[in-house]
Amino acid sequence: MTAQNLRIVATGRATPQRVVTNQALTAWLDTSDEWITTRTGIAQRYISTGETTVDLATQAAQQALGRAKWAATTLDLIIVATMTPSTLMPSTAAAVQGRLKAGRATGFDLSAACAGFITAMTVANQMMVNPAFQRVLVIGADTMSTLVDWHDRATAVLFGDGAGAVLLERTPAAGPWGMCLTTDGELGAYLTAGKQQGQWATLPHPLPTLAPLTMNGRAVYKFATHRVPEAIEQAVAQVGLAPAQIDHFLLHQANARIIAQVAKRLGQPAAKFPLNIDRYGNTAAASEPILLDECIQTGRLARGDRLVLSGFGGGLSTATIVMQY
Repeated sequence: MTAQNLRIVATGRATPQRVVTNQALTAWLDTSDEWITTRTGIAQRYISTGETTVDLATQAAQQALGRAKWAATTLDLIIVATMTPSTLMPSTAAAVQGRLKAGRATGFDLSAACAGFITAMTVANQMMVNPAFQRVLVIGADTMSTLVDWHDRATAVLFGDGAGAVLLERTPAAGPWGMCLTTDGELGAYLTAGKQQGQWATLPHPLPTLAPLTMNGRAVYKFATHRVPEAIEQAVAQVGLAPAQIDHFLLHQANARIIAQVAKRLGQPAAKFPLNIDRYGNTAAASEPILLDECIQTGRLARGDRLVLSGFGGGLSTATIVMQY
């Protein structure tokens, strides 16, 4: 167990304006609203009409800054978890820093797919041991619509676009901090996106293209329903607690059935596992911070509540933290 060196001060979220319902997808996919809802819990998702990852990340950050009444110039660090950067260079974090005019802050991107936001939170907690980092902005942002094959029924129905932002303040010894980060690279082929395609044998050669997202749904389901409960139990045990003593489990919104199975394996009531996948779909790294923001804004979370936040996906990886809100 390590110390919780941070306090959540404020949160924010952003989505594109366009809403795409399950029914809308039936215009070109052999599917139905009932089929999608029954298997995933998704009813709609937000899909970009041109909004970039930087756009959404900046909007979420601005909302959080407004709620905290912080000037962007007081930020020391910006971490953006994303697998869909608007550009490879500069980083999304650098672009957000520029738009916010947060000139004092350094920034970098972190790529850990759907486990990215929670992984970024663990990095922030460790970096905030250093008094140089008093105020930190952590963002999870993805425009998954740019990686989806919209004619692949297995994946096109699952994903949405969005961003969530969390402002953290250095607060040494704020409470116990449990964490569990795992990766099983031997299973990586079960969930891939953005593989470079092309030929490099001769010069000059054209720029490579990126392959769309592919997924072995059964393998990912098995991984998530077994590894995530194990990771949560390990992280909770680090702080001397049992799952029953956790107030809320905020899990990556990948599939409602996965979340229900995790709750069952932990022996915890479904009421402890908030859901918003019906409205957002799977927004990858944005999933947990969007859910966190909704829970805070609706009053579901109270100061002092014990939280588990857990992300899982490409890698195949899991990232889990136990903290106090």
